[in-house]
Amino acid sequence: MPSAALGIGDASVVIAQEILMPTSARWLFPDEAEPFAILERARPWLEPHFVNERGHLLQSIHTYVVRTRDLLVVIDTGVGNDKDRSGGNLEGWHMRSGPFLEELRAAGADPEWVDVVVNTHMHGDHVGWNARLVDGRWVPTFPRARYLFVRPEWEHWQREAERTEAVRRLVDDSLQPVVDAGRAEVVPADLRISDELWLEPSHGHSPGHVNVRLSSRGVDAVFVGDALHSPIQCAVPDVRPTFDRPESATQARATRGAILEQCAGSGMLMLGAHFTPPAAGRVRREGEAFRFEAAL
Repeated sequence: MPSAALGIGDASVVIAQEILMPTSARWLFPDEAEPFAILERARPWLEPHFVNERGHLLQSIHTYVVRTRDLLVVIDTGVGNDKDRSGGNLEGWHMRSGPFLEELRAAGADPEWVDVVVNTHMHGDHVGWNARLVDGRWVPTFPRARYLFVRPEWEHWQREAERTEAVRRLVDDSLQPVVDAGRAEVVPADLRISDELWLEPSHGHSPGHVNVRLSSRGVDAVFVGDALHSPIQCAVPDVRPTFDRPESATQARATRGAILEQCAGSGMLMLGAHFTPPAAGRVRREGEAFRFEAAL
């Protein structure tokens, strides 16, 4: 079932979950000699939402449904059904047939009603439900929505599709159908969507990665996509996570640090694309690093 609605001023946020996946600290921190020591230090504030009794980090693939005064917005669209994701090492992504659309409707976002779709970046677990298979054709899942494609991100994946078969499949089944239907808008990384909602550049994890900022009646929140994959990274912001490419790790580290400093200094809510519900929380300083306190 979708999460309970979180109020942010006049806006509300609901999580529609597609996949819940336990992972390990060793997997998340491939360069670390003692990843479980990090886990034990952070465990008191990771429990009970972000780590289980066996010491597995809990992560999620989900969509944020954001309702503002005048817009219904979805942020990131998960893996999707019927997608050829063969050749990878991620279980459960290839040719899925899950009930995500029912979850989305239960969260208050019938696809026909959605005004705006934001992809924080274009990895396969963030764009999959951009399009769905209907009578053998890929068509936009959200038929009347504006899909916001951040220019440097879209241009990067177009180039990659010419070189890599797996990327070409992703572009063909989750991005190009939106373009062909005339629903995509190629936009700058600092686009203001409305008075309450805007994009902020957070490049590093991918070339055109963006945060989504929400501000309503004096309450501020930031959707950080994959700038952080798990709250445990608050404890070790300088450590490279497994999905940050080594060649872009320096930029990703700087972006992550800036987000944590901003959140800790301002008290704004932080919401991660892979943080399990309740997913939203506040960043607090803890020594030379940070901790994450879930907002319940």
